[in-house]
Amino acid sequence: MDEEENLKNADVADFAEKIVVDEIKGEQEEEEEEEDEEALPHSEFLDIFEEGLALIVQDPLLCDLPIQVTLEEVNSQVALEYGQAMTVRICKPDGEVMPIVVVQSATVLDLKKAIRRYMELKQQREGGVKHISWKYVWRTFHLVFNGEKLEDDERKLKDYGIRNRDEVTFLKKLKKK
Repeated sequence: MDEEENLKNADVADFAEKIVVDEIKGEQEEEEEEEDEEALPHSEFLDIFEEGLALIVQDPLLCDLPIQVTLEEVNSQVALEYGQAMTVRICKPDGEVMPIVVVQSATVLDLKKAIRRYMELKQQREGGVKHISWKYVWRTFHLVFNGEKLEDDERKLKDYGIRNRDEVTFLKKLKKK
């Protein structure tokens, strides 16, 4: 029986040794993976990413996008192509037209958020004004479509009759006397 116990103990010892060796190998592989991740400086990684992104943007489907494109803009463009989104042209008082992409089921609030995001991205790319008070903007201006003010933030754009490529105007509110 001593021999059987010795064999069992030897098997257990071999098994334990195998587990420890496997664990050490696993830790070494994890360290090598971490070293691989650390081997590429952030600036080089960004350069590689931007080169890949520039290639993607050359695709005919995405050629309208800016060079410093965001994932959100790529997703919006793809959604447009599949008919899941629409472009609403926002006309500012200075004559500038902003092409704003929103989903087909968007509300007025979704449109306002998309306008804000569009302006933030534009500012990042061009510099200029650092802060816009959106409370002030929405207190001072209405969004108007075919003479109707888009006042209910929860109402869907399609309920106002807004479709793809329709124009919505920023209209300054008149002061009440």
